[in-house]
Amino acid sequence: MALLNWDDRLLVGVEPMDQTHREFVGLLGELARAAEADTISALDRLIEHTVLHFRQEEEWMVDSGWGPPCHAGEHHQVLEIIRTVRTRALAGEWKLVGVLVNELGPWFEHHASTMDSALVAHMANVGYQPQALVAPLAGAVPA
Repeated sequence: MALLNWDDRLLVGVEPMDQTHREFVGLLGELARAAEADTISALDRLIEHTVLHFRQEEEWMVDSGWGPPCHAGEHHQVLEIIRTVRTRALAGEWKLVGVLVNELGPWFEHHASTMDSALVAHMANVGYQPQALVAPLAGAVPA
């Protein structure tokens, strides 16, 4: 499996968002390394985080007056894909978890550098100071 590792090229410059992104990358790594018996719990942790992660960004979009719906739409599609992979893994299609890990890394890099960076620029332009709306999951942030 290709594994996305955290590095500073993923920073967007807003600490609450960067912290959430670090957590996402950490959970994706946990999923990549999970034994088959631990895969569903790793997927559940990723889903729990992703729901909160996307909700936080979407609340910032609303609160700051960000208009384009495509960002939130992409969030919804990705979350649905992760949930579908979980369902199919439970049905025995474990290989899909590897496909998910391989695809989520590049997706995340692109999403953070385009859509999230555009949101960050918008928030700066309108003077919106985002606050963390969700607490990180315990132990999910890489050192």
